[in-house]
Amino acid sequence: MNPCCGPSASAGPAGSRRQFLRHAGGGFGLLALHAMLGRDSLLAATPARSSGASLANPLAPRASHFPAKAQRVIFLFMSGGPSHVDLFDPKPELIRLAGQPIPDSFGTFKTRRAVAKNKLLAPLRPFRPRGQSGIEVSDFLPHIGECVDDLCLLRGCHGDSVTHPESVYQMNTGSILMGRPSLGAWATYGLGTENQNMPAFVVMPDPAGWVKGGAPAWGNGYMPASYQGTILRGGSSPILHLNTPPGIEADQQLATVDLVNRLNRENLAAGEEESELAARIAAYELAFRMQRHAPEVVDISRETAATRQLYGLDDAITADFGHRCLLARRMVERGVRFVQLYCGDTLGWDGHSDMEGNHSKLCAQSDLPVAGLLKDLKSRGLLDSTLVIWGGEFGRMPMSEGTNGRDHNPHGFSMWLAGGGVKGGQVIGSTDAVGLRAESEKTHVHDLHATILHLLGFDHTRLTYRHNGRNQRLTDVSGAVIRKVLA
Repeated sequence: MNPCCGPSASAGPAGSRRQFLRHAGGGFGLLALHAMLGRDSLLAATPARSSGASLANPLAPRASHFPAKAQRVIFLFMSGGPSHVDLFDPKPELIRLAGQPIPDSFGTFKTRRAVAKNKLLAPLRPFRPRGQSGIEVSDFLPHIGECVDDLCLLRGCHGDSVTHPESVYQMNTGSILMGRPSLGAWATYGLGTENQNMPAFVVMPDPAGWVKGGAPAWGNGYMPASYQGTILRGGSSPILHLNTPPGIEADQQLATVDLVNRLNRENLAAGEEESELAARIAAYELAFRMQRHAPEVVDISRETAATRQLYGLDDAITADFGHRCLLARRMVERGVRFVQLYCGDTLGWDGHSDMEGNHSKLCAQSDLPVAGLLKDLKSRGLLDSTLVIWGGEFGRMPMSEGTNGRDHNPHGFSMWLAGGGVKGGQVIGSTDAVGLRAESEKTHVHDLHATILHLLGFDHTRLTYRHNGRNQRLTDVSGAVIRKVLA
């Protein structure tokens, strides 16, 4: 008797009828279990490769949990914290009480630099009704105001940290702690990419300086490195180290990449398809394909004069951010899944002093290009399938800091969404009478992320990644989809 067969071996090759029925019944149960697990997307993935097999593509297109209008995302990140009470959240009471201490009815409130007795500072620009919806937007942003009927304005946003790095991490990764996968990483992990010759997730920092918190804001965290953002810069070489070295022909370059990857694969053990080495192999192969295709994507020389004017490329004030907005359109047009643009250098919209000068400069740089992007996407039929997000890590206080600045305010601020399944021309939520705290229909960062994932076709509670023995998710253990956002 073969000892590995157990007791049933003694009943002959076919076993008894009772054993057959027991085994068959168990099989039917496993089939049912397989169907239920598959329905809930809980089946473990089939190993992507075995010894000697080709490396699986971590960014191959994948189906979402349910059909969705949004197929790609452009996140316009206003680094430093734009002031909601000066841009998108009109407060007549703040005008009436300007120059006075914040009333006791708002409770004791302290920040790192300011106390509740600091005097209230009136909005720096008038607000006017815009579009058919009549939503009020500041004169700081007249061009975005023209697009207000396409915007869903969230005026009751709030987060959990008063400092820049932690708030940047939370807005980008769902956690105030460094080391979690970013929103772009989650989107590419869930959907893959439509263009195998370009990165799935592209990041364009402000050339004047990186956001506080740096690269972890667009990192892959505990996910494979294939899902991290790829930096795109301005100039003749927007992607560093991509150009073929002088004197090297394409066939030589291909032979080099093939040799390096073949040697790397020999050191890649079965079950290591999500390792750093696997990600490096995939990156080498992508980089070679990008050498041929990326130059066309970033070459804007054939864009029309009307398009250049739409993005403000011929004006020194708007040219830089307008160029990056145009590149964002060109990339999503060619199948890049997630593009994130940062407006504002290391300090950016952080108006601790001279709010007038700070916001005048940054609004002048970004207002026309952002509106141009929305109009261009819409005219090309891309806005319906592209989700556009605008916002920073937090807002600003209604009280003055010093004489003419505002401190950080994570307790109440504004963001907006457009396109990709969003119902435009509406306002959701509010802050209190002076814009200090979110008061009604509040939107926590987890709620925002849950809604973004829903617009991309995902149940945020089911889009998970196994790490440290737990199914991790972007929204941790909270978050709810904002149903009013949905068209």
